[in-house]
Amino acid sequence: MIVFSGHIANWEIGMLAGVQHGISVAQIYRALNNPLMDRIIARFRGDSGEFIPKGAIAARRAIAALRRGTHLGLLADQKMNDGIPVPFFGRPAMTAPALAVLALRFDCDVLPLRVERLDGARFRVTVFPPLPLPRSGEPHADAAALMARVNAILEAWIRDRPEQWLWLHQRWPD
Repeated sequence: MIVFSGHIANWEIGMLAGVQHGISVAQIYRALNNPLMDRIIARFRGDSGEFIPKGAIAARRAIAALRRGTHLGLLADQKMNDGIPVPFFGRPAMTAPALAVLALRFDCDVLPLRVERLDGARFRVTVFPPLPLPRSGEPHADAAALMARVNAILEAWIRDRPEQWLWLHQRWPD
């Protein structure tokens, strides 16, 4: 299955919770621009699942993880310049379609996972039921429809708790 979230609250807790419950998890991530900081963060992560760096090898490693039955986790609120335009907060946002392409290709369940920061050092992790996979027979339309649903879920979470969304990059072109 594919589990998605966004840069909301302490998002890495979702994967940690899965590992703590004995679930095999691989997560796609974007390495930090500063290599020293990236190594420090990697040390903090420890052995909590498999981390797949975004880039040329990510697709092959994600496919291998799904084939061996590992749950794939990713943050779906990232901008991808060569992605597909999908509504996000009422405007087209270039969105990575990999989640939808993999889910449709492997007929995977797609589960939304929300992390919420509570008072102090307390968190709530909620895993929602699987999203229905569109099956119109047109792969590009199906991928766009699934990503529109994903963006709508992320948007609802952000509207509910805007202070917990961390996004520092330009999400929309204008």
